[in-house]
Amino acid sequence: MSEKSFPDAPDAVRRAQNSDAVRSLARGGYVASGVLHLLVGWLAVQLALGRPAGQADGSGAFRMLAQMPGGDIVLWAVAVGFAALAVWQLATAFVGVPNTKHQAAARAKSIAKSVLYGVLAATGVRNAQGTGGSGSSEESMTAGVLRMPGGIWLVGVAGLIIVAVGAYHVVKGARKKFLHDLTGTGGSSVRPVVVRLGQAGYVAKGIALGVVGGLVVAAAVTTDPAQAGGLDEALRTMRDQPFGMALLLVIGLGIAAFGGYSFARARFARL
Repeated sequence: MSEKSFPDAPDAVRRAQNSDAVRSLARGGYVASGVLHLLVGWLAVQLALGRPAGQADGSGAFRMLAQMPGGDIVLWAVAVGFAALAVWQLATAFVGVPNTKHQAAARAKSIAKSVLYGVLAATGVRNAQGTGGSGSSEESMTAGVLRMPGGIWLVGVAGLIIVAVGAYHVVKGARKKFLHDLTGTGGSSVRPVVVRLGQAGYVAKGIALGVVGGLVVAAAVTTDPAQAGGLDEALRTMRDQPFGMALLLVIGLGIAAFGGYSFARARFARL
C-alpha cells in the first residue's frame, strides 16, 4: 500500500500523542527516571564511602527496587512509565519535532531515546518477574564486536560517540540548555532549585558518560574487551584515581540531583 492510503496517519498519531492520558503516562516516565537516578546516585555515594551496596548503575538500581517491600509493584510502575516514554519518543519521531530546523537529527534523537526507554522498560519487567539477570554485559558485547571485521574501529567510534554525548550533557547543564525542554519561555517559570538540580545532574551525568566512553575507546586501542565497562565500571575507575573518592561522591550526588530534576520535569516537561 502507498502512503496515500493513510493520509491521516500522522494527524492521528499527533492527536493521540496530545491526549491527556498519553501525556500523563509520558510524564510518569520522567518520574520513573527520577526514581532510577536517585537509586543510582545512592549506590554511587555508597561506593565512594567504601560501603558498596550493589552495582552502581541502572541494573543495580533495578535489583535494589526488586529487593524492597512492594518492590515488584514499583518495578511494574517504573516499567510502564519508561514504556510510555518510549512510545512517546517513537511517535515524536514519526510526526516530527515542532519548531526545529533539523528534523532529521531531531527524529534520530527521538528514535535513540525510544530505544533507550524501551530497554529500561524491558529491564524493569524482567526484574519485576525475577529474571533480571546478574548484571551488565558490556564486556562480552565489546568482545563480540572486536571479533567482527573492522570491529576495532566500530568500538572506537562507539566510544567516541559516548564521549561526545557526555560532553553534550556537560554543556547542556552548564549553559542551562535543558530549560528548553521545560514549559514557559526557556523554562522561565521553573523555580531556581530545579535549575540547580538540572545543572548539577546534567554535568554529573556527562562526566560519568565521558569516563564510560573513555573505557570503550581504551578497549578498542588495546583490543582488550576487559577494558570496557558500563557506568559501574566507570564510577569504580573514578574512585581509584587521586582524590577519586571525593570526585565520586560529587558525581553520585549529582546523579541523585538529576533524579530530583526528573521529578520536576514530570511536572514541567514540554510535551
